[in-house]
Amino acid sequence: MWCYLGGSISAEPRINDRIRVPEVRLVGPSGEQVGIVPLAKALELAQEYDLDLVEVAASARPPVCKLMDYGKFKYESAMKAREARKNQAHTVIKEMKLRPKIDPHDYDTKKGHVVRFLKQGDKVKITIMFRGREQSRPELGYRLLQRLASDVEDLGFIESNPKQDGRNMIMVLGPHKKKTEAMAEAREAQAARKAEAKANPGRSQNAADDDLAEGEIAEGEITEAESAEAPAEASAEASAEASAEA
Repeated sequence: MWCYLGGSISAEPRINDRIRVPEVRLVGPSGEQVGIVPLAKALELAQEYDLDLVEVAASARPPVCKLMDYGKFKYESAMKAREARKNQAHTVIKEMKLRPKIDPHDYDTKKGHVVRFLKQGDKVKITIMFRGREQSRPELGYRLLQRLASDVEDLGFIESNPKQDGRNMIMVLGPHKKKTEAMAEAREAQAARKAEAKANPGRSQNAADDDLAEGEIAEGEITEAESAEAPAEASAEASAEASAEA
């Protein structure tokens, strides 16, 4: 049987006439301690200062109340919360898949993606996919992972050493730069681009777009590149195995 028959519990503090206690410990507008006063006296002072009487510590005995502009207080609190959410950094793990016998050009392309991810402050999970007879040569994948880690050591470090996971070998790279730092630098760069565009209104849109996309490729493009590359590698491997068996 339900014992609670009321509505939802409000998280907001009680203010003015909603405060139902005989006396309160009053704090002035500037933070000064007024002392314990009757509720009626506290409400009278609130009207005198044209402020609100806000209960800031309901569990205290007597409750602590402060004279303040409650509307202004709520607005400032909301702005602080919004700014905190804006600067909040979420840990993101990107993934990049390679083959042990990857073509040099493909290696450079995928290394570029890893560099971009690390610059953004994201972790990168590198997966080496073994197929067919490649599974008997795990050292090829290990050497490739070590090579990649060495190529990007100025941007990231090996957070999780290479380990075999079924037909794959996995390594995780962590960025030297924190996510919050990368976000701050990105905002500064964006502000600089906007200022430059404002100062040079005749600049072509294509040039501005090139600057904005410099070193960046959309996630969809990465997926398409990998999906297009996988069949080509698979067919090349199948041809090589067929020749070897023949």
